Amino acid sequence: MAASRAQLREEAILLATMDLLGEVGYERMSIDGVAERARASKATIYRRWPGKAELIGEAVRRFAGQHLSPPDPTGDLRRDLLAVLRTLRTSLEDQDADLILGLLSAMRHDAHLAHIVRQHVVDHKRDAFAAVLEHAASSGVIPARPPAGHALLAEIASAVLISRLLITDDPLDDAFLADLVDGVLLPAVTRHP
Repeated sequence: MAASRAQLREEAILLATMDLLGEVGYERMSIDGVAERARASKATIYRRWPGKAELIGEAVRRFAGQHLSPPDPTGDLRRDLLAVLRTLRTSLEDQDADLILGLLSAMRHDAHLAHIVRQHVVDHKRDAFAAVLEHAASSGVIPARPPAGHALLAEIASAVLISRLLITDDPLDDAFLADLVDGVLLPAVTRHP
């Protein structure tokens, strides 16, 4: 089924938003700039999104969060954690480093944008880990209330992956992901308090 003209216009606006955010950062990005880049009117943008934070939030949800669907749990906790990490890695590697840095910086200064990004990206990461841990708990593999919950696992995994991608430039290969699961994540959820 072919996309409608309105859908194509919306996609052009959202892609222009992502491009500009990566190029100039949140502070310098403007609705005027997005309109010019997308060849759309400001009125078209404002009819759909009341402000810059909502526009960026929708762009992030549509493009940055698209690879965050959690894989179906297999029942093997180690395999399931690795699958979630591979999904997160793919999502991060598909994003421009400048875009990620721009969003992180903007989130520190704009509470509304931070809330939107957390809803569209951070919560998806937590949900991915929650699905795996809930399945493992219902199977008796881990305690019903593991010492480290899904929110902490998502935070640890995100911090390590972002650090490697943006700071250390160390590899994010499968061997590293296995070390992260075996040395950090599995002990965090299987140890008894």
